[in-house]
Amino acid sequence: MKKELKLRCIIVDDEPHAIDGLKRYFEAMPDLELVKTFTDPVKAMIEIVAGEAVDLILLDVDMPGISGIELGKSLRDKTNKMVFTTAHSKYAYDAFELEADAFLLKPYSLSKFISTINKLFPKNASESELADNDDFMFVKSKEDNLRLLKIFYKDIVAVESRLNYVQIHTLEKSVTTYISLTEIAKKLMVFDRFVQFQRSFILAKDYIEYVEGNCIKMQNGTKITVGEYYKKYFNEFVDSKLLKAKRR
Repeated sequence: MKKELKLRCIIVDDEPHAIDGLKRYFEAMPDLELVKTFTDPVKAMIEIVAGEAVDLILLDVDMPGISGIELGKSLRDKTNKMVFTTAHSKYAYDAFELEADAFLLKPYSLSKFISTINKLFPKNASESELADNDDFMFVKSKEDNLRLLKIFYKDIVAVESRLNYVQIHTLEKSVTTYISLTEIAKKLMVFDRFVQFQRSFILAKDYIEYVEGNCIKMQNGTKITVGEYYKKYFNEFVDSKLLKAKRR
């Protein structure tokens, strides 16, 4: 049987934590091969222009020295598909003027990333389509002699890491099961409703009751403090949902 070739990809982003986040997303899509990453747009331009063409370049827009839009003009013929990633929607018009293939507005979910990639490369397996037809999971309950309990994704408020097991919190109950947060994240983070703003918790956006500073209160009473690593994404998430008065 002929082995399918992976899609060769490059990431250009001046923020290392943004690259680290994308690397985790790549783990959910085995058809993607990360060839190289760049935090320096000048170095990226020199090496990519001189190198072989790739299937996909993920390109941040707001970078020092050379903007992603300027860099994209130099790299457009070195990639099959070009996707711009940025926290600023104002760049969307410039991106599409450059004939970008997609525009991901930070912070974007794993589900959004997978959906975007599958639209650009439809022959690849679509985990997002599977997610659309998947609404529950079974977990072995530690408190109930490992009985398999049915948990609907829509009922999950938060998932909390407890060393070698996790607690799944809903509005009505908490279930403890032996699995790591990393493993359950692979299942949950394909859904747009879930976010992670602290290394020990996955949260459902629908059940956030309020935000106070760096504290998030969930509707079941769970409170978390946003982790240092996640603060940028958290602030961008809040800003994207904040109702603002128009200036007169």
